[in-house]
Amino acid sequence: MHRVPNVKLRGNLGWTLVEMILVLMIFGTLLAIAQPALRDWLDQAKIARAITDIEAIQADLAGWEFLEGRLPASLAEIDRANSRDPWGNPYQYLRFQGAASGAMRKDRFLVPINSTYDLYSMGKDGVTSSPLNSTAGKDDIVRANDGAFIGLAATF
Repeated sequence: MHRVPNVKLRGNLGWTLVEMILVLMIFGTLLAIAQPALRDWLDQAKIARAITDIEAIQADLAGWEFLEGRLPASLAEIDRANSRDPWGNPYQYLRFQGAASGAMRKDRFLVPINSTYDLYSMGKDGVTSSPLNSTAGKDDIVRANDGAFIGLAATF
């Protein structure tokens, strides 16, 4: 049997205060660099979820319209009254039948972006306005071209 010689370690195996401060500074720097990228990634994930939610609500509205022969007056009729976007705000729905044209979502030429109803999220800031190119409307997630486009208002 082979024996390992008894080796006596010299010095302290712990970390010094300077080493700990250096590690914390490196960690803080890496965190400061990564934080904006993480925030952007989280924003993109929330936008993707809002798009998926709007697609699902649109499918529910289409099913309701097929069965009932009309669009519902509100999201409550299709059991979506409590649907919230990723930022905690309720999804907005406006059936055009009987609605004032001023409430309809509009493009930069002030032309309505849909012909039957609007469905959208007010986006990250939770505020909106009718024209998509307004400051308040740019971050909204919208259904446009009667469902052919669902995405960020700034890209429509």
